[in-house]
Amino acid sequence: MRLRRPDAPRSDGRHGTRRPSASMRRGLALLVALAALLSGSPSWAATHAQTLDRGWQLRLAPNDAHAARHPAAARWLSATVPGTVQTDLIAAGLTPDPYLGRNEAAIQWVGLADWQYRLRFRVDPSVQQRRHVDLVLDGLDTFAEVSLNGHRLLRADNMFRRWRVPAKAWLRDGENTLVVNVHSPIRRVQRWLKKQPYALPGEFDSAFGDEPKGRQSANYVRKAAYQYGWDWGPRIVTEGIWQPVRLEGWDRLRVADLHIAQPSVDADAAQLRAQVTVQTAAAGTVQVRVDALAPDGRRVARAARTLTLTTGRHTVDLPLTIAHPQRWYPAGYGAQPLYRFVAHVREGDGDDHVARRTTGLRRIELRQRKDRWGRSFAFVVNGIPVFAKGANLVPFDSFPPRVTTARMRRLLDDARAAHMNMLRVWGGGYYLPDAFYAMADRRGLLIWQDFMFGGAIPPYDAAFRANVRVEAEQQVRRLRDHPSIALWSGNNEVRTSWETWGDRLTFQRAISAAERTRIDQGMRTLFGRVLRDVVAREDVDVPYWPGSPFSAAGEPANADDSGDTHFWNVWSGDAAPIEDYLDVTPRFLSEYGLQSLPVMVTVRAFAGDGPLDAESPVLRAHQKYDGGNGNRRLLAYVKRNYGAPGDFADLVYLSQAMQAEGIRLAAEHLRASRPRTMGSLYWQLNDVWPGASWSSVDVYGRWKALQFAARRFYAPLLLAALRHHDVTRVTLVSDRLQPTPLRWRWRVMDFRGHVLRSGGGAVMAAPTSATPLARYTDAALLHGADPRTHMVVFELLEGQRTVARNLVFFGKPRTLQLPLPKLTVQWSRDADGAVLRLHTDTLARAVWIDVGDPDAVLSDNAFNLLPGETRIVHVRSAHDLATLERALTLRDLADVMKRDATP
Repeated sequence: MRLRRPDAPRSDGRHGTRRPSASMRRGLALLVALAALLSGSPSWAATHAQTLDRGWQLRLAPNDAHAARHPAAARWLSATVPGTVQTDLIAAGLTPDPYLGRNEAAIQWVGLADWQYRLRFRVDPSVQQRRHVDLVLDGLDTFAEVSLNGHRLLRADNMFRRWRVPAKAWLRDGENTLVVNVHSPIRRVQRWLKKQPYALPGEFDSAFGDEPKGRQSANYVRKAAYQYGWDWGPRIVTEGIWQPVRLEGWDRLRVADLHIAQPSVDADAAQLRAQVTVQTAAAGTVQVRVDALAPDGRRVARAARTLTLTTGRHTVDLPLTIAHPQRWYPAGYGAQPLYRFVAHVREGDGDDHVARRTTGLRRIELRQRKDRWGRSFAFVVNGIPVFAKGANLVPFDSFPPRVTTARMRRLLDDARAAHMNMLRVWGGGYYLPDAFYAMADRRGLLIWQDFMFGGAIPPYDAAFRANVRVEAEQQVRRLRDHPSIALWSGNNEVRTSWETWGDRLTFQRAISAAERTRIDQGMRTLFGRVLRDVVAREDVDVPYWPGSPFSAAGEPANADDSGDTHFWNVWSGDAAPIEDYLDVTPRFLSEYGLQSLPVMVTVRAFAGDGPLDAESPVLRAHQKYDGGNGNRRLLAYVKRNYGAPGDFADLVYLSQAMQAEGIRLAAEHLRASRPRTMGSLYWQLNDVWPGASWSSVDVYGRWKALQFAARRFYAPLLLAALRHHDVTRVTLVSDRLQPTPLRWRWRVMDFRGHVLRSGGGAVMAAPTSATPLARYTDAALLHGADPRTHMVVFELLEGQRTVARNLVFFGKPRTLQLPLPKLTVQWSRDADGAVLRLHTDTLARAVWIDVGDPDAVLSDNAFNLLPGETRIVHVRSAHDLATLERALTLRDLADVMKRDATP
């Protein structure tokens, strides 16, 4: 798309208004800088800006056909910007909340309509007096035309782009009117798609009949793909002004960017390049100075340069050297010190423009070396190979503008609490706000950043690629100074779907060889050249990977000997048993997962108080896998491992126990396979709405059993004891950077605590390694004991403290003779809240504590208790002790399975 610049008359733009004093300008600069610091965004303090975020109105576009059925929406309504049409209509009571019940269908009409936004405003004098005034729209969703006082300024066609256009010539001294017309992306593309000989293979067909089966429009639109529906989220095709809008005024120059390139960072010195990008409207001499401030605020380096700039856009490159830098490390490998960089651009007449950046100093490498298993795939930070422990991150909500900083912070804290050091921002969503990455920086969470392509086959035309190139340039420039960014990845499952998925292969047979070649070459160009070139040019410090999964040296995707892998034999396909996780050892497992239901209070939040079962219409509506049939698969996994649940609440509990156990097997196997395997990112950390999914934290921030399990299987010290094909292999895993003296022990005992045999010894845990300790057959462990009534307890001790534990059983839970434990509780209080002491007389498996407060925070849950053991659980809740005591309910595996087995 080309933007048509208005032929504005020359003017000094001051309109006789007095220019603000130097002290006023410094005050404005301070406020801008403070706001940027709080949000995690960079700041350009010399810009005179006016935020246009209040007074917006919204209505159905004139002559839109939906007005007959929704006349109230055809009248001007109050609108929130940033926001979406759908959330404004929900707030006005004109459409129901799609997260509740089966309301998803009732909101579909909104995404099929065209809408009109309007804002009447007066220009702030501090902006209007500037020689140049730009209208900046950080995000429009998605096809939109923007007009100011009746003059069209731009047409937008990409949700992920920022739009900046000159507006000075069209602003008035009095009231101004800004109009944004947004169009249904479904209708816009379908009108064109109906005329085409074929439709490119997409992801998920609409369940609501608004698009023909197999002719999806999402492929052709630069818009968040998940909003068209996914197998864990609803179809809510948003429209609107989803990012901030503002006017920016400037005179002869503005600072467009400040980037701190890091060509060399080691313990002795950080050799940096401060790159200051300036847009100038007139030739002149400028002085550019950049100061580097250490985490404690001391100035540690300075560079300056005086030069004459012509009209246009210029990048001034200033070298900086910081001796003995405090380097940034991922969580568990060191601290996260952040340096501040302040650039001053002073014009000849003394005007000073200030820009600030905060970043961490680090060197990151995606190491791929030939070894005895093939070719490695490992992230190396400051020379240290890092085993990536984490999960995939899906969008936080169907409506991105309503995701708060607090909500993002809470989830990132949850990730850190589970000892994660990497999250993958998945390519079917959207690029997250600056505050997200700033919080990841401070928490040491590495970010695997996909470009926004999620499985669907993209068009191959040059105009589409040109649009994507601008999008990529903008997003890479926006995010590249975050030390948490560890990888730019071209797509999610686009190439592998083209090569292996059945519908893609059928499609390829139905088109000509020439057209097939054009589509294939288009993908190779987009992911192999266009996006690669953007990263190589704009963020040379961070590696690029063409897609996920992908293999090196032209091998097919999902090869176990190179690249990253998505493993879905368990759950998808033939629904292989969870033990099949132990049969694959990829170099880096970037996707694998099992579904579960959320806790009952979350289910009731969307399903109401009526009777429920797996096939209830409301449960099917909130189960997006296989058109609602995913609950049958979930039930099949539960039956395979535990037997049939007696009621729906038991299904919820058992689904979470099964999910936690399956992902534990996989994650511990991967960690025990280090250095052959160097990453475990399970699918998925979070939810976009309430329903059945693969998440470990639901949309309300409530932990499932998997999240509690992740805190144990991702702990820095792990004793992996994995039984497969009647053999148990024991491996000591350490993420610590120093050797650690430990003791390990094993005990064969019955479920009531009688110890049959024991063993173990002292061991030195080597740094960042996995050390095999032992291999036992079932016969060697049991010595004739009944496998249905015995287990092996493997423990790792540091001093007198047990730092890791694993229990090995000789069969699936439904085949064991688990005794009913007698669980006794004792409540007390301490300075932080309530304290629950929980004691058992016999083995208690997968104990789940519910204190009746859906937002209570428990220090532990979903754990095993050995015979005679007491566990102390701290509970933070707004409820008093008596209320918690009355509301307490406990579940354990034996009790649930016995109850479920009762006729």
